[in-house]
Amino acid sequence: MKKNDKVLIFDTTLRDGEQAPGASMNQREKLEVAQALERMGVDIIEAGFPVISKGDFDSVNIVAKKIRNSTIAGLARSVKKDIDAAAEALKPAKRGRIHVFLATSKIHIEHKLKKSPDEIVQMAVDAVKYARNFCDDVEFSPEDASRSEKQFLYRVLEQVIKAGARTVNIPDTVGYAVPEQYGKLIFDIKNNVPNINKAIISVHCHDDLGMSVANSLAAVKNGARQVECTINGIGERAGNASMEEIVMALRTRQDYFGCSTGIKTAEICRTSRLVSKYTGFAVAPNKAIVGGNAFRHESGIHQDGVLKEPTTYEIMRPEDVGFTGLGLVLGKHSGRAALKSRLKELGIELNDQELVKAFERFKDLSDKKKEVFDEDLIAIVEAEVQEVKETWALESLVVTSGTKIKPKVEIKLKSAGKVHVKSATGDGPIDACYMAVDAITELKGKLINYGIQSVTQGQDAQGEVRVSVNFDGNKVTGIGASTDVIEASVKAYLNAVNKACAGKKNKGAAKSVDFGLQL
Repeated sequence: MKKNDKVLIFDTTLRDGEQAPGASMNQREKLEVAQALERMGVDIIEAGFPVISKGDFDSVNIVAKKIRNSTIAGLARSVKKDIDAAAEALKPAKRGRIHVFLATSKIHIEHKLKKSPDEIVQMAVDAVKYARNFCDDVEFSPEDASRSEKQFLYRVLEQVIKAGARTVNIPDTVGYAVPEQYGKLIFDIKNNVPNINKAIISVHCHDDLGMSVANSLAAVKNGARQVECTINGIGERAGNASMEEIVMALRTRQDYFGCSTGIKTAEICRTSRLVSKYTGFAVAPNKAIVGGNAFRHESGIHQDGVLKEPTTYEIMRPEDVGFTGLGLVLGKHSGRAALKSRLKELGIELNDQELVKAFERFKDLSDKKKEVFDEDLIAIVEAEVQEVKETWALESLVVTSGTKIKPKVEIKLKSAGKVHVKSATGDGPIDACYMAVDAITELKGKLINYGIQSVTQGQDAQGEVRVSVNFDGNKVTGIGASTDVIEASVKAYLNAVNKACAGKKNKGAAKSVDFGLQL
């Protein structure tokens, strides 16, 4: 292994990550995530699976048009119509890649594909050759490679490289591998595929047994030079290898791996929050690298050590991943320019209209809180400044609740300049609020998930609420923040309502077709 070999980062947040149930993003959100990934220095962005729907095709196409510094990949099965769709969607890309896949494990060949081994080899070769008609950069993935018979896997890899594949990806599709075994698989591929030096070995690991990052790193140690991963580790079932963990492990333990990436690590936390916001998946406080507690110390012994010398208990600097901590930044006497400046330092740039909205919310919050922290500012932007047309806005809220009375609410919502009022009762104050909102908007929402967490510390901390709601089969997420958790809950629900209203007006995109396929 050469010292400081570069490991390419292939991010599949927009494709495999979005396959996580409830993680669907619209076209604008996908583009914003892609721009964040480009800002990070991601080498390859897998933007979607173009053949699966018009919406996926359009998302890949717009990402291909707008992103200039990263290679844009589109996924395709080893059939012509998939490859045609990927090629067409990727036409505007400065650098495009067609990523074709075909299962090679005995269980998939016999039970899913119902083909002979020779037919599988021919299908793989034909797919790569066909893709090369459109694109020089073709990647091939033998799906379920970690459970494939090795000699057959070597044969397939040799033939697709001959056919023109520049990258061969070795997926642990069902998260079955363990690090020693998976590292050995990569080692054996390097030593048994005669033309392997003509392709980059990539790895794509799932987290069903909690070993996706460990497996990926074992593969790097044994010669893999591309890792496929997602922000926050989101993805099918238990998720994918977490990009931030892979990147920081290679950086922090360069002495062991002898490898580096081109990722601008100071963008990690910012991008993590963006993906969390758009998918509605909250990041666990104890999540490595990007969790809220990742750089916080409660133990007195740890606090004493960190104050004397940070490296006693911190193997990474918080600022290296863009962790902002709990620094007090602004107060109620601060002006709009100060707010804009601090947001820019946090990596958030708003247009004039968004800044006005954020400033109004900031002034309101600073009247309620003694201290306004960086996390409060980020929550304001995430919850209040969103590019979703406000069909319905909260005008006022009155709640009557107690231990021996049935909760009752009166809600006023504003729409098109007119105020609508409804009262409702429910099992609790939040249930009553949501019933009143449904009555006003005439949209019946079914609450699927509800989560609340404190944005900062203290009794006056903001509560950030995230909800997932089903409106007539359309699942959307919403986010809201306030020092009043009931108000935050209503704002989150209204955010989901407004997304549902916007979705009804934009039903042009075809619904996704579930092919039952994954890597």
